[in-house]
Amino acid sequence: MAPAKKGILERLDAGEVVIGDGGFVFALEKRGYVKAGPWTPEAAVEHPEAVRQLHREFLRSGSNVMQTFTFYASDDKLKNRGNKLSFTGAQINEAACDLAREVANEGDALVAGGVCQTPSYLSCKSETEVKAILKKQLDVFVKKDVDFLIAEYFEHVEEAVWAVEVLKETGKPVAACLCIGPDGDMHGVSPGECAVRLVKAGAQIVGINCHFDPMTCVKAVKMMKEGVEKAGLKAHYMVQPLAYHTPDCSCQGFIDLPEFPFGLEPRILSRWDMHAYAREAYNTGIRFIGGCCGFEPYHIRAVAEELAPERGFLPEASEKHGNWGAGLEMHTKPWVRARARRDYWENLKPASGRPLCPSMSSPDGWGVTKGHSELMQQTEATSKDQLKQLFDRSKSQ
Repeated sequence: MAPAKKGILERLDAGEVVIGDGGFVFALEKRGYVKAGPWTPEAAVEHPEAVRQLHREFLRSGSNVMQTFTFYASDDKLKNRGNKLSFTGAQINEAACDLAREVANEGDALVAGGVCQTPSYLSCKSETEVKAILKKQLDVFVKKDVDFLIAEYFEHVEEAVWAVEVLKETGKPVAACLCIGPDGDMHGVSPGECAVRLVKAGAQIVGINCHFDPMTCVKAVKMMKEGVEKAGLKAHYMVQPLAYHTPDCSCQGFIDLPEFPFGLEPRILSRWDMHAYAREAYNTGIRFIGGCCGFEPYHIRAVAEELAPERGFLPEASEKHGNWGAGLEMHTKPWVRARARRDYWENLKPASGRPLCPSMSSPDGWGVTKGHSELMQQTEATSKDQLKQLFDRSKSQ
């Protein structure tokens, strides 16, 4: 019988580098399996082969963690804004757990059950009501015996703390990530203070995911680490950022960019950018390093290749990828063969290929957050009158 896999805390306590996976909703939306807008994960039931294959590609690229494709799978989100589904949250979550476990068992990977922010919180539902929604998701993760739990993509630390408190009831290790930048959560709570609250609530791993580019997220995690250490507490740290450059984002991140979500491709990070990200994260003291929206398997492979000296091995996918472009030595064109070196790719400043493309955008967020009438949950589809009001307001900004 194969020896039991080391758990997430056992690995982190030993100083090992744990590599997460990438962004499922964006990757599967591009492939035609997820609808932009709801961003709900019914593909786990409708198209399990697509979800399984993406898990497998991340595993092959070096991921140690197969996170269940359960983003926005809470019952309130599944029926929000007229979203009509043929499956319950429990059915989706069970299928997602089975797929993640199947692929994790093909390698040395752990299964993480994930929950995220809820429309109910933004609609000012009570702590009891929000926790009940999270608890319903949690029951599936307990039944399927995932290896650890992640509370991710929370804009408000208050809701994230509630999530951690619910997840801790299982006795499983808990990680907690906020989708915030160095300016803090949507109510202005600093990253350091957010991290302290999460650790005190019971999270053993804290960090940042989504909304901002890798270096911005690493900076925010560094602030978390400083806050936790100043408070005399201990924790492990994780980061799973966007694969997009976001220097022009405001406090709510890439959602406020006019390119979101269908025009972000010019902002995508190259594999070489990912090398720099992985090294910066490692040097900051972060040991759980992965990705979120925009991260494809080749991005994760770049992270794994950069940290191969620390991990002691390369991922399987590197068999088809020469180190720093070494495979180009076999190219037919001599000027392309001349690019088979690290200094070329490390110093390249890629062109956009778009003559009128601006280098920055102006974020167009309207400054609304929890409690605002425009964020209130509704089960019926957005009406034409509601849309007209939004269109008119957008034109006037």
